[in-house]
Amino acid sequence: MQNLFPTPYELGNQNQTTTWQDCIAWYEDMARRFPGILQLEVIGHSDNGRPIHAGVITADGVFERARLQAQGRPVFFNNNGIHPGEPEGIDACMALVRDFCTQPERLARLGNTVFLFIPVYNVDGSLNRANTSRVNQDGPEAFGFRGCALHLDLNRDFIKCDSRNAQVFNRFFAAWSPDVMVDTHTSNGADYSYTMTLIHTQCDKLGGGLGEFLRATMLPAMFEAMAQRGWPMCPYVNPVQDAPDHGIAEFLETPRFSTGYAALHQTIGFMPETHMLKPFADRYAAMRALVETTLDFTLAHGAQIQALRAAARAEAQARRHWPLHWALDTQRASQFRFKGYAARYSPSKLGNYTRLSYDRSAPWEKDIPYFNRFVADISVDTPRAYLLPQAWRDVIERLEWNGVVCERLNAPRSFSGQAWHVASATPRPGPYEGHMYHEALTLERQPVQVEAQAGDVIVWLDRGAARYAVETLEPQAHDSFFRWGFFNSVLEKKEAYSDYVFEDHAAELLAQEPELAARFADWKAANPDKLSDQRAVLDFIFAHCARYREPEWRRYPVIALFDL
Repeated sequence: MQNLFPTPYELGNQNQTTTWQDCIAWYEDMARRFPGILQLEVIGHSDNGRPIHAGVITADGVFERARLQAQGRPVFFNNNGIHPGEPEGIDACMALVRDFCTQPERLARLGNTVFLFIPVYNVDGSLNRANTSRVNQDGPEAFGFRGCALHLDLNRDFIKCDSRNAQVFNRFFAAWSPDVMVDTHTSNGADYSYTMTLIHTQCDKLGGGLGEFLRATMLPAMFEAMAQRGWPMCPYVNPVQDAPDHGIAEFLETPRFSTGYAALHQTIGFMPETHMLKPFADRYAAMRALVETTLDFTLAHGAQIQALRAAARAEAQARRHWPLHWALDTQRASQFRFKGYAARYSPSKLGNYTRLSYDRSAPWEKDIPYFNRFVADISVDTPRAYLLPQAWRDVIERLEWNGVVCERLNAPRSFSGQAWHVASATPRPGPYEGHMYHEALTLERQPVQVEAQAGDVIVWLDRGAARYAVETLEPQAHDSFFRWGFFNSVLEKKEAYSDYVFEDHAAELLAQEPELAARFADWKAANPDKLSDQRAVLDFIFAHCARYREPEWRRYPVIALFDL
C-alpha cells in the first residue's frame, strides 16, 4: 500500500525536495483518504498571508486537543522547514506520516501518544526558492530561503515574535505543550565523518530531574539507537578552537532558538543538524532515523517524561531564586570519541593569510574534550508576582500567548515593590534580527511605591508558565524582553534644557542640593578632561539633580512584588 502514496521526494532522483505547494497538496490528499488517522488544519497565516498548517495523528482517531489533554496523553511534536534551505525534515516527515496512514502496525505502536507536526513552518521562505543561498551545501537541486517575508531568521524570533509565524507558533506550542520536540535543520561548520549531529536542550539549563533524565537516560539511548540504525551521530560540532581536534563545546541554545524556547515550557527539545557536505539522500535518511529514534524513545518513556515535566513546572512555580544567565564551564570536560579528518593549514591564494581545509584522505578517530556543562553566572531572587502597567501591551500579549497568568486589576491599588534601575545598557554592534540587542547591562534594584491603575496586570508566578515569565521579564536573562528592546523608551530622558538658561540655574541647584554637589565634586575629580565641555557638565547636573528628576527615566517598568 505504501507505493500508492509516494512522497514527492520518493518520486524524484533523491536530490530534490518537495515544493510547499506539492507538500500541502499531498497532505491534504492524505487527510481526505485517512480521516480517522490524520487531521490537517490551518493554524494561522504568515506575514505574506500564506496559511501555516499543522497535522495531528492518533491511533484512535481522537484529534480534539482539549479531549486529548484531558486524557493526559503524551505529545510528540515535529517542526519542519523553519529554515527552508535545510529541507530534509520536510520530506522525512511526509514519509513518516504516510507510514502511519498505511501501516496498521506502525500506527498501533503510537498507543496513546499524539504525533503533532508542522509540515513547513517558514512558508514564505520556502516559496523564495532557488539553489544559490546555501553556499556550502551539497544539494538538493532547489530549496527555499532562510529568511521569512520580513527577512527575519525565525529561529531567532521565538521570544520577540516580530513575525506572524512566531506569534502563531507561540500560541500553538503553549496550547499543545508537547512533551518532546524535534525541530529539523542542516548544519554549517567543520568537516567530519558524521551525517547527523545533535543540539539538544542544554541539560544544566533545563535543570532538575528533567535535565538529569535527558543527560543520563535519553541522550545515551538515542546515540546508541542511531548507531544501530547505521547513522552514528555526534554532538553538534562547535569547536573550541578552529577545528574539532582541540575539543567541542555544547551549544547554549537560549530562548531565541526553538530548543531554548521549548525549555521555558519544560519541553525536551532537539535540533538535529545534518552535515551540509553529505549528499541530500544521506541527510534525508539520517533525519528520518533521528525523528523515528526520538519518537520511539518517547513512546517507551512518555509517562516518565510527563511526570518529570509536571515536577519541573511545580518547582518553577514555587522557586524564589532563579538562574538567568549561563556560561560554559571550561574547567569541566567529558570525552567524546570523535571521527574527524586531518586539519590542514596552507597559504591562501586570495590574500595574505593561512586558510584551513580538511583532508578526507587522512581520517582520524580519538577522544576529544567535550565541554557539555554550563553554570549560572547570573542569578536573582524572584518575587511572588510582577506588576506590569497595561501600557506595555506588546509584552502582555506575548505573556498571554504562552500561558502566563495575567490578572488585570479592576480598581486602582497601591503596591510596594522593587524596580531595576538601568545604569547602563550597551547594545551589540549593529542591528540584530531587526533589533538593537542589549549585550551588557548594569542594574541595581531599588524600592518603589507605585499607584497601579485599573487594567494594569499582575503576573503571577505560582499559577502557570513561571519559567517563561521569569526569563522574559527579568532583564538580565539571555533573551529577556528588555534585552530585545521592548522597553527602550525608558532609557531616554524626555525633557531637555537650553544651556544659556540652565547654566545659572545649575549653580543654584548645586547650592540647594548637597547630595548633588557631592556627586558633582566626585565626577569632576574623576573626569577632569570633561570640565571644558559645557554639555558634559550641564548634562551631569541635569541628570542627577532631584529638582528635575524623571522617575520613569531608566526605571524598568516591571515591578517585582515580594510581599502580597
